[in-house]
Amino acid sequence: MNMIKTVLLLGVLTGLLLWAGEAMGGSSGLQIAFLVAVALNMGSWFFSDRIALKAHRAQPIGEAEAPELYAVVHELSTAAGLPMPRIYLIPEMQPNAFATGRNPAHAVVAVTQGLLQTMDREELKGVLAHELAHVKHRDILIMSVAATLAGAITLLARLLGWAMIFGGFGGRDERGGGLGALAFYLLAPMAAVLIQLAVSRSREFDADADGAHFAGTPLGLASALRKLSVATRRIPMKTAHANTAHMMIANPFTGGGLAKLFSTHPPMEERIRRLEAMAGG
Repeated sequence: MNMIKTVLLLGVLTGLLLWAGEAMGGSSGLQIAFLVAVALNMGSWFFSDRIALKAHRAQPIGEAEAPELYAVVHELSTAAGLPMPRIYLIPEMQPNAFATGRNPAHAVVAVTQGLLQTMDREELKGVLAHELAHVKHRDILIMSVAATLAGAITLLARLLGWAMIFGGFGGRDERGGGLGALAFYLLAPMAAVLIQLAVSRSREFDADADGAHFAGTPLGLASALRKLSVATRRIPMKTAHANTAHMMIANPFTGGGLAKLFSTHPPMEERIRRLEAMAGG
């Protein structure tokens, strides 16, 4: 199912790029857009994890530098039946984490400096087990691709906006090209949001549940989520990106109203309630 969703996301991006190319350059623009779409799709498939890590200035961290972190990840990977992932450190004080990579064999778990300083061992186990559950479920590919596609669509809309300002939709009549370009300019940012929302909130509940199983108890993750709920509102993340927010265990942004409505994460209170119910059961 996740592979099908990934293919659909790539198809949406391809369609949007072809629409923009045809609006700006007619048949010639359509051909160029097709080549760009192929390049972006291949890039999203093979390099989306590197893009996400670079966006957060994440750096690989060795076992000698973080022996306890490595010990916890090794313990959880064994419990989950997964290869040992690579571990990266994000130089941010907001506690947070995400997993990325094409598949379990190429998985990466990235944690912030703030997470290591904020969580005790059981809480850290809960967070890392959640991320390894995403690896186990093979969520990490679609989450990484969604981040890349959302960024590509937003960038394309901005470029198209400049093209509209300076004119020239070569190859199209002014009316058709202008209307098509205007429609894309207005709809593309909305499409980027919808692509991120396509990464279902249910994935977070599933990762919480299986992560609790890998860690041996749901209480560590529940306690960690309480800390994350407070800390993400209090401590900003300088490298936070709207295009990668859905990959984090906790939304690195704060806000209510429409921001809450379109959040890619389920309410933290509901996640904690479900974990506590698991412990009680």
